[in-house]
Amino acid sequence: MSSLATLAIYLLAGLGGGLLALRTGIPAAPLAGALLGAGLVSMSGRWEVAHWPPGTRTGLEIAIGTVIGTGLTSTALNELRQLWRPAILITVSLVATGLVVGLWSSRLLGVNPIITLLGAAPGGISGMSLVGAEFGVGAAVAALHAVRLITVLLVVPTVIRLVLSFTAGHSSS
Repeated sequence: MSSLATLAIYLLAGLGGGLLALRTGIPAAPLAGALLGAGLVSMSGRWEVAHWPPGTRTGLEIAIGTVIGTGLTSTALNELRQLWRPAILITVSLVATGLVVGLWSSRLLGVNPIITLLGAAPGGISGMSLVGAEFGVGAAVAALHAVRLITVLLVVPTVIRLVLSFTAGHSSS
């Protein structure tokens, strides 16, 4: 099968997964659905690995950076002026925890420490997978982050709803 046809299959699988996931209402559903759709096609072994045209990765990195950058508004900056202490505490805690969990996982499970360190890092799937690709472990890092992302997207909103319903029922007014 031609490289272009293989890419088309992956793109259709990602598009289908993303659109299907939109119906679930989970946060970042299109990302998770596209990841699952393309990932399932890739893991099926029925099609060769997709080889993206030169420059595609750079273009996608620029697009992802632009999407994230557009969310950094003056409102976000004003909020950060108020939230800088929690931002520092959360960042330091997550990085430290990621390092500890990554190194511990590597030793305990005998996995390449680069994979576990990048897999346990608090970054997003796209960013950490791109860093992993530079170390030659992008697919493994993407797999770890995919499991984490999907779990977080399913579990955290449910926990938040439970906490909010519990605190609403026990508020002291």
